[in-house]
Amino acid sequence: MSDDAPADLPRLTLPLSPESARSLAVGEQYLLDGEITATAGFSTHQRMVAHLERGEPLPVDLAGGAFFHMGSKCRETADGWIPDYVNPTTSTRFDAFMPTIIRRLGLTSLGGKGGLGDDVVPVLAEMGCVYFAMPGGASPLLSRGAERRLETGWDDLIEQFRLSRFRLRDFGPVTVAIDAHGNSMFGDLRQRAEGRLPSILADLKAARTASERAG
Repeated sequence: MSDDAPADLPRLTLPLSPESARSLAVGEQYLLDGEITATAGFSTHQRMVAHLERGEPLPVDLAGGAFFHMGSKCRETADGWIPDYVNPTTSTRFDAFMPTIIRRLGLTSLGGKGGLGDDVVPVLAEMGCVYFAMPGGASPLLSRGAERRLETGWDDLIEQFRLSRFRLRDFGPVTVAIDAHGNSMFGDLRQRAEGRLPSILADLKAARTASERAG
């Protein structure tokens, strides 16, 4: 186990089966082992969708697997390609592409920062797929859990944008932020924020009126 990995967290091995994905609940935290494919590239998502719609295979096999929105920088050693760092990126950047990617590849887990849009969440429920939120600003901790890069595809792209397959060990902590039943931490937060907005605006208006009278 990595020195900084929280020892008391339960563990999951990726890729998940749809049944395992559906057993997870919003708010649960885990450490991850196993394999994922990752990219931080907008153009990569465009290329993925174009290939899938033409029925062409992707250079890295993601079928039934785990797909993370995450950039990386690796170095070659005698033992293979070792990550210097990995860093999650904002998933909502890719909302327009994700329904096609999730459905065509039968993905069972996604990962990134910031969640996914309201149009994508029902697709996760439809397919039995969960979204793991990675903590922002925790690249040093997450990088310790990215054990090795196993292969890359589309090497004409910069390293951050390639499709890169990694082996994970003690990766995390990650939080189930959207479960495979359509429950979303981000949706709950937005609803609470919207519910507080009228009182916030009323308080601001009252403060402004009081300031004007005092002036």
